[in-house]
Amino acid sequence: MRVELATEPGSPARPNEDFAAVAPGIAVLLDGAGLPAGRDTGCVHGIAWYARTLGGLLAARACDTGLPLREVLARGIEQVSRLHAGTCDLGHPDTPSATVVITRRHGGSLEYLVLCDSVLLLQYRDGDPRAITDTRIDAVAGPLRPARPGTASGTSGDDAAWRAYGLQIDAARNQPGGFWIAAADAQVARQALTGSEPIEALSAVALLSDGASRLADRYHLATWAQMCATLAEDGPAEVIRRVRAAEESDPGGQRWPRGKISDDATVIYWETSD
Repeated sequence: MRVELATEPGSPARPNEDFAAVAPGIAVLLDGAGLPAGRDTGCVHGIAWYARTLGGLLAARACDTGLPLREVLARGIEQVSRLHAGTCDLGHPDTPSATVVITRRHGGSLEYLVLCDSVLLLQYRDGDPRAITDTRIDAVAGPLRPARPGTASGTSGDDAAWRAYGLQIDAARNQPGGFWIAAADAQVARQALTGSEPIEALSAVALLSDGASRLADRYHLATWAQMCATLAEDGPAEVIRRVRAAEESDPGGQRWPRGKISDDATVIYWETSD
């Protein structure tokens, strides 16, 4: 098992709210759902704590191959909720939350779970790669996303429109007809996408937070096949470098209007060959 991992915060002024971990036959990535600075979450610990705590528990529980991955996620969410229910308001509408990707080798298969908009990229030995992500948030966000430059965090452009957009997205979180993300209620694990692939059909898999996958799915500066080639030849750090170069070329969000000019970016690249 050969694995490479790279991560970089979106801003040196804020903690990296992504989490990544690997163990023999297992890879886990979470992307904490960041909020504008100063916004209350009802939690004294914060989003980075939530992502790291849940991520560590998921990596440990995923080692038990007798547990289906949805059950791994549900038990992890339940345990984190117990850890801070006595100090935090878990009913707060902005209680910390995170996207989740889990991959696990089990016998001759690669099992996977994806919840919300981080990406699992499957690189096949033959044929085109396949990107798996939960598109329900895109179905909500696409019609609402402002076309004008600016950010939800107030750095440039029409910030009021982006703040309103952020509030509308929050209202759709973990609601029927909206989108689903790990937070305080373990029932969301039922909404996760799951599946498996024959391990012998794959040469590699990659787990990407949306701060890294945006090179392909938001900026359209690379195809998924080109992403796979970059990962194989130059590694995860090169993907993140290219993301940052694109963002530096568009500091005001003119070319690519976006909620965060620069987001936390994390990539795990796992060559599945023995």
